[in-house]
Amino acid sequence: MDLINLFEQYGAWSWIVGGLVLLAIELIAPGGVFVWLGGAAVVTGLITLVSPFSLPVQFAIFGVLSLIALVLWIKLRKQVSPETDSPFLNKRAARHVGKEGFLSEPIIGHKGRMELGDTVWRVKGPELPAGHRVRVIGNDGTTLEVESAEPQQTGTA
Repeated sequence: MDLINLFEQYGAWSWIVGGLVLLAIELIAPGGVFVWLGGAAVVTGLITLVSPFSLPVQFAIFGVLSLIALVLWIKLRKQVSPETDSPFLNKRAARHVGKEGFLSEPIIGHKGRMELGDTVWRVKGPELPAGHRVRVIGNDGTTLEVESAEPQQTGTA
């Protein structure tokens, strides 16, 4: 017996049972996809119980409901950012933005090095001598972007 004959024989109940099976699969392999497909199958079964449709229309209803549910789920997941106590956990360079330190090597050709904490970081910025105080203003991957943190000297006569 193939799947199409099963759907034709049991009608709406095959959608409901299939949806419950998909919901059970979500419990075993969570990921947020099977729950929406299972929900779409159950709703398709309930619609078919109330108003019997031909098999191609039932599959179309299931397809449309599945797509709508998945698209809404993806949009919702993008809008909700998880709260965390470590927002920079995998962004080591980003956690140094705003910190100040001294260049351990001069910046020549927009490239140099500085120590922050226990790490020597590659930096890029304007040409500055070793020992110059700099402020981290951003990052490009693992390279820190810096600017001079020393007050500007104005020429007074």
